[in-house]
Amino acid sequence: MAYRNGNYAAFYVSEPFNESNLGASATKDFVSYNLLKAWKSNDSTFPFIDSHNKNYNVRDGSDWEKTLKPRLHDRLNNSKNIILFLSSITKNSKALREEINYGIGTLGLPVIVVYPEYSDKSDIINCSSKTFKQQIKNLWDKLPAFRDSMNSVPTLHIPNKKELIRKALNNKDFMINSKCTADQYFYSC
Repeated sequence: MAYRNGNYAAFYVSEPFNESNLGASATKDFVSYNLLKAWKSNDSTFPFIDSHNKNYNVRDGSDWEKTLKPRLHDRLNNSKNIILFLSSITKNSKALREEINYGIGTLGLPVIVVYPEYSDKSDIINCSSKTFKQQIKNLWDKLPAFRDSMNSVPTLHIPNKKELIRKALNNKDFMINSKCTADQYFYSC
């Protein structure tokens, strides 16, 4: 069995993937992923272990079935959870569908959903009714594979705030070997 200590970051980039300044690096969801890496490089106590560093990088034009898909699976197999960046620019790409279907459907990985466009808990939930805001539910519709499978694993929905992401990454309820009951969770206001 794989040693599952990584955090698998799932984010939208236009296809075909091209990690240049004008390609993926300019995409909001990819910028959010890079922010996690920057926090880790500036603070060794930040609990992000990048599963994307666990095997060879893939390049634009790589074969989907022979190279890309097996590497995604390998990275997910070595992960304790998925960090999904979900924003207004997120699209239902082949890669995201595969990451969600394999990560949730096959492996049962818990998901920490980070909303890059929101910075407060009250942006995610209605603090008085303790329910998700409609603007958040609308984002789920951008990824039907996630929307339709998120109730089969624990999912934690948080704004893009470093200390809340740190708290979520340290939360054992959202790790594969100690996950809590499948449901939708958030941090109360």
